[in-house]
Amino acid sequence: MNWLRAAVLGANDGIVSTAGLVVGVAGATENRTALLTAGLTGLLAGSMSMAAGEYVSVSTQRDSERAALAVEKRELRDEPEAELDELTGLLTDRGLTREVAREAAAQLTERDALRAHARVELGIDPDALADPWHAAGASFLAFTAGALLPLLAMVLPPQSLRLGVTICSVLAALALTGWWSARLGEARAGPAVVRNVGGGALAMAVTYGAGSLLGAVTG
Repeated sequence: MNWLRAAVLGANDGIVSTAGLVVGVAGATENRTALLTAGLTGLLAGSMSMAAGEYVSVSTQRDSERAALAVEKRELRDEPEAELDELTGLLTDRGLTREVAREAAAQLTERDALRAHARVELGIDPDALADPWHAAGASFLAFTAGALLPLLAMVLPPQSLRLGVTICSVLAALALTGWWSARLGEARAGPAVVRNVGGGALAMAVTYGAGSLLGAVTG
């Protein structure tokens, strides 16, 4: 579910940023080559930036998780009784009686003490630490998939239809990603769709206005 949510958000970023870029350039020029060059450059820059940022973020998270597991392993080795008491207390805080919590803590410790403390105390699954390469690849692909929509919508149709086709397709895609992100979060779809579509429309309006102004000044 987390990866799916990240993919939806990455695609959404690709749609908005690339749409803003190509619409802004369209405000300044009608040259198809310029639009294609700007769109492809924005796609590559955005997807690489997303991948690099996700790689750094998840690498930091994984390093923190490994460090926390190392500390826990050392504490289990040096202070096993204190750690058993700590696990008992954590299970008691979750609603078990003291006696049941003590028995459960003892059984979990006997089976795999580090895994028990990692999951109950740290909220970490030692068998499923975050993989920065997977995160980077998913972000790259999601952003690229989202960015291709406004890029193709801008460069493929005839000149008279470019802007209208791009705006309609982008707003429709943003409505879909807003609805899907709300479904993943089990929230109401209406507000998410309105926020998504409104934000995208504002971004395109601002960049188109800036591009038109720049085109008028330089032309």
